[in-house]
Amino acid sequence: MAAEDAGIDGARIRAAVSELLAAIGEDPTRPGLVDTPARFAESYAEFFAGVGQDPLVHLADTETLEDAGHREGELVVMRGIDFRSMCEHHLLPFLGVAHIAYLPRQRVVGLGKLPRVVETLAARPQLQERLTEQIADAIETGLDPLGVLVVLDAAHGCVSSRGARQSRSTTVTLATRGTLTDPAARTEAISLIGKG
Repeated sequence: MAAEDAGIDGARIRAAVSELLAAIGEDPTRPGLVDTPARFAESYAEFFAGVGQDPLVHLADTETLEDAGHREGELVVMRGIDFRSMCEHHLLPFLGVAHIAYLPRQRVVGLGKLPRVVETLAARPQLQERLTEQIADAIETGLDPLGVLVVLDAAHGCVSSRGARQSRSTTVTLATRGTLTDPAARTEAISLIGKG
């Protein structure tokens, strides 16, 4: 994907990266670095493809419980959704897995749509705490379920490669909505997530 195709100003990114390389004392025209600004612009087009995108488009095509063969009151749980995002404080990646549970009211969505919601919201400058809340909000708004639970578990480049340098630590965040805010219901959903 070209930077310009994603709404990214690739020329400005290339110029900024060349200036950054010069600012750290490097020669941006040397053979090993001459293509770095263009590569950087392409990667940023991918990393930030979710900027300005609406995650609810992935939840627009739903089915009724009856059409999907799903019974009312039964939880839908999707575990282990891989994601990558960029910490807005250091512009370093954080990588992890998302787990989503929702209790349908009247509608369900194809399971492939849940990772698309995560991917869209993760592909922008983010904080893990906000990302967790945004995923829960999108599912609540898009599907109008009785309850939502979202858990993210991620390792942060800004924690592992600089400052504290904790290479094995991860951060877990949780967001709940509706009936899944009840401690017993939340515990049941989390136990299903943990049975992987």
